[in-house]
Amino acid sequence: MEETTSELARETIFEVIQNQIRDKDPQITKITYDRLILDGHSHENTMELLGSVMSAELFEMLKNSELYNEERYAMNLNRLPDMPWDDKK
Repeated sequence: MEETTSELARETIFEVIQNQIRDKDPQITKITYDRLILDGHSHENTMELLGSVMSAELFEMLKNSELYNEERYAMNLNRLPDMPWDDKK
């Protein structure tokens, strides 16, 4: 059951990211996708990286009982392929 829930969460996150890319809302998602592809990342790896940032944003929202923070989300997208939880450089 846990694996099914994880897979559903993963698919939902990827769907949200695909919608953001398609709609260019926020535009930084599409810009980041294109940048990572140009840097040689595969589509699958790029989606995993974007999904990691989305997951980190959702975690922060739940942990701190706060609303979506587009500035933090954009900052973490700009840091890719470095992960949001990695030490800041």
